[in-house]
Amino acid sequence: MRELRIEAIGAQGDGRASGNFIPLTLPGERIIAQMSGVRGELLEVLEASPDRVAPPCPHFGVCGGCALQHWSAQPYLDWKREQVRIQLSHEGLETEILPTFASPPASRRRVALHARGGKGGVRLGFKERRSWNLARIETCPVSNPRLVAAFPALARLAGPFLEHPKSAPTLHVTLTATGLDIDVTGVEAKSGGLSADARVRAAMVAGEADFARVTLAGEMIYMARQPMVKLGPAVVALPAGSFLQAVPQAEKAMVDFAVEAAQGASRIVDLYSGVGTFTFRLAQIGGVHAADSSAPAIAALKGAVGTATGLKAITAEARDLSRRPVLSTELKKVDVAVLDPPRAGALEQHVEIAKSKVARVVGVSCNPATFARDARVLVDAGFRLERVLPVDQFLWSPHIELVGVFSR
Repeated sequence: MRELRIEAIGAQGDGRASGNFIPLTLPGERIIAQMSGVRGELLEVLEASPDRVAPPCPHFGVCGGCALQHWSAQPYLDWKREQVRIQLSHEGLETEILPTFASPPASRRRVALHARGGKGGVRLGFKERRSWNLARIETCPVSNPRLVAAFPALARLAGPFLEHPKSAPTLHVTLTATGLDIDVTGVEAKSGGLSADARVRAAMVAGEADFARVTLAGEMIYMARQPMVKLGPAVVALPAGSFLQAVPQAEKAMVDFAVEAAQGASRIVDLYSGVGTFTFRLAQIGGVHAADSSAPAIAALKGAVGTATGLKAITAEARDLSRRPVLSTELKKVDVAVLDPPRAGALEQHVEIAKSKVARVVGVSCNPATFARDARVLVDAGFRLERVLPVDQFLWSPHIELVGVFSR
């Protein structure tokens, strides 16, 4: 056991003390921890921070989903803003960093729930902190109450997917306008996949629970209604297992920021567009060409064009932008480029944009480190990073999203 004074919160949400990391602590606290190498477990808080609050979730401390529920709102949001500044500084970048947009509690419309079998029946929940063990979850203050209310039915649904002893199903659950859409992954397939009996039982549970759709790694198991989502003025038929922003309020904040930056553009490219999160709002300003590696997402985007009125022309293509980025020669008539790449960023695509005549870029990112790396490419080509909006989409986690605007 060691007595330590917590100096700051590290990038992963753990308290930092003289090179040691102790979760569930706060800056300024004097604590006792049980250490194993440089990592420790909190045993006792001797002097608590005035910013320590009672965590709202009974699973806090065991569940690995939230690391910072014990921190009051303003210093927590300021910390996220500071993490963005630190990552930018690593690339020698400075800009205006706006106050962090805060997603409210009970707002998550997407969760990934793990299921395990055993003598006690089906357990459904999230992984424990730094463990493969499963924390059975009965409530979740970050999730939409309609998702939480469905936990018992989702546990019943998981049962048929556990027929093989090596299966470790994950239920990717999305709340849509027409009900819950569930895509199940992690099912052992070496024995031929899910049996016909298990499929029937899963469909029966889905029907009883009035789920909209259940798929197994995209393969249809049950569908009562097509899952639909509203993206700006358009209504999109969501493909099975497709990406959707986790929190509608965070999505709106990011889209609003991008749309403001794109004002006055006549031609826009929306790269890594998905099903059109940004596309349809941008098309209220100018013509948009959307590109994404997912062919089903692009098909859904195209299919939704007719559901909205007053839009400029939208074109779309399925294209692996990591292997085949849109070239500078293809960007000749583009005024604004909007990018929302995966965590790895989009280095090659930024290189092409840097060589083009594009005047403004809006970068959306779920990884401030790769955003900063890619931003350096644009700045070296004459762009100025005007401002950045940090977005707290994953409440009480160390995860930070952001939107940045570049111009030249």
